[in-house]
Amino acid sequence: MGEIIEIKDMEPSVFKSMLHFIYSDSVPELEETGGNSDVSVVLAQHLLVAEDWFGLERLKHLCEIKMYELMDANNVATSCTLAEQHNCSELKAACVEFIKWPEVLAKVMQTEGFEHMIKSCPTILEEFHWKNH
Repeated sequence: MGEIIEIKDMEPSVFKSMLHFIYSDSVPELEETGGNSDVSVVLAQHLLVAEDWFGLERLKHLCEIKMYELMDANNVATSCTLAEQHNCSELKAACVEFIKWPEVLAKVMQTEGFEHMIKSCPTILEEFHWKNH
């Protein structure tokens, strides 16, 4: 019997999706156009972290695309934080531009993700040049 390797800090469903990607170069849960977009964004966010641990650049790209496509006031702050922490400069720039709009900012500021963003990545706030629209 082979040695058992324990993977900590990763949900089994995320690990399963990552393994599926490794063997098939696809993540069906991210590619589905129907279904629950909140679940897709959360999976993309978790896979982005997993990608960073395992160095799967193409998976990173797929996650960034999904997070961009499904960006809204409820998830943008978390996506921005992850983009900052995992060197996703284009996704981070898109998140910052999205948050800059005053009508969006008001909604974003009410999320837990916003509180986490300003605590864990305070330098992101320097990138906001608030627009008056």
